[in-house]
Amino acid sequence: MTSKRASADPSKEAHGLYMVEKYERVIDYLYPLAQTIPRKHGTFRELLIRHLFLVAEHLNNAIKANQLSRCYALDGSLGQLRLFLRFMVHHKRKLITEHQQETAQSLISEVGAMLGSWIKRLQEQKRMPD
Repeated sequence: MTSKRASADPSKEAHGLYMVEKYERVIDYLYPLAQTIPRKHGTFRELLIRHLFLVAEHLNNAIKANQLSRCYALDGSLGQLRLFLRFMVHHKRKLITEHQQETAQSLISEVGAMLGSWIKRLQEQKRMPD
């Protein structure tokens, strides 16, 4: 049984699933790195892992609601994840290498680019009422 909204435009649903798959790649890359964070940084490790899945929750909420506000919340969460990566690579901590940071940033930027085009499309829809 499908909802009317999902069947109205299957391309939106497919686009959302593609974004979920892209973000799963981010989790697949960062989760093992988070697991290797030393015990003395345990609080940060838990925060990072929690945030990885919070972003996934924001992504699912944005897909379901298809609202600008949810997309902006997701964008903010991705920004916070980028901040965590900068924190991890800082010369005083060196929790990950610069190469690992660059790889993670590129994976996140793929999701961010898709989100940016989605936000742009929603803004255009908002300007042109049905």
